Amino acid sequence: MNEKNHKKKKTLSVVIPCYNEEATLAECVNRVLAISDENLSLEIIIVDDASRDRSLLHARELQADHPEIIVLKHHQNQGKGAALRTGFARATGDYVVVQDADLEYDAKDLKRLIAPLIQDRADVVLGSRFLSPGAHRVFHFWHYMGNRFLTFLSNMFTDLNLTDMEACYKAFKRNIIQGIDIKENRFGFEPEIVAKIAHQRLRIYEMGITYYGRTYAEGKKIGMKDGLRAVYCVFRYNAHKAPVPIQFFIYLMIGGLAAMANLSIFLMLLHSSLSVDVAAPIAYVTAAGFNYLVCILLLFRHKARWSSATEIIVYILVVAAVGVIDLAITKSLFFLGTSPPLCKLTASLSVLALNFLGRRFLVFPEPSSGPWRPPQALSADE
Repeated sequence: MNEKNHKKKKTLSVVIPCYNEEATLAECVNRVLAISDENLSLEIIIVDDASRDRSLLHARELQADHPEIIVLKHHQNQGKGAALRTGFARATGDYVVVQDADLEYDAKDLKRLIAPLIQDRADVVLGSRFLSPGAHRVFHFWHYMGNRFLTFLSNMFTDLNLTDMEACYKAFKRNIIQGIDIKENRFGFEPEIVAKIAHQRLRIYEMGITYYGRTYAEGKKIGMKDGLRAVYCVFRYNAHKAPVPIQFFIYLMIGGLAAMANLSIFLMLLHSSLSVDVAAPIAYVTAAGFNYLVCILLLFRHKARWSSATEIIVYILVVAAVGVIDLAITKSLFFLGTSPPLCKLTASLSVLALNFLGRRFLVFPEPSSGPWRPPQALSADE
């Protein structure tokens, strides 16, 4: 980028999701307004997520006083992710950042956060509460450990080395964030967006930020339910792009559950006086249906290559082929005098690898994310 483009005034779109933040919204917005200067103009987009207090009223008052403020409203509460999705779609600035409506983060950090974007060294810059030498309010040990666990889990799947996946401050080139289809409505936005920028092989930077955390009594909203959802999101948005060994490890867990279902149904039908020739196929097909649903829920991407109908047909063919092998092993062991539970368990374990390979390479074929993009691959105006 030449010197002239460096000096050209940039516009930063600051998206502020807001839900019941009447006590802090005005101060938060004023702190953001204070960072504008001769080189940086602002577009502040407040998305009120159907607040039940006077947050929307305060937002309207701020809008009346400052032409750079845009207020959007949800008629029903949908969550932080949904509010961000609405705000990102409305943004027109060169860069887009996320700013919570509370006072946990210092808006002064935003100018440092977007510097690598302006210099065209990065496509995305993520804040970290654990890298900054600045002030940090000391909080609960188990919250800290939970955050570390989620970040570690995310890193394992994305192959990034982030220190704080869950931090609010995330800055993007506008074309990057507007090109991402955000699905999560609540706090699952954080692991989802990290997964999707990792899959695009963008130039990602991380930078220390100051953090003034608040307690639940002071209005903090994230809880245990959101933590469990975050674990699910790490699997949901990463597993289909994960390396084959990691996918196989996940499939072992899914396959293990399916094998237990297979065995239980088989024994139940056998005790109902059905023959092995009937009980084994019924148990196998039922477990295969369970396996399919869990696979598209946690591991593979639905319709990665095929339409829904074709995907199901291919899946049935794979299940049928492996099912023949499963039945052959089960009958062979049964007629050799092996106990029914051991027959079925041995057969299920024997076809586990075949099941995985068939699903991974035939039913849900997914190309890898490809190599990391070199710095020159994306221009500032791309």
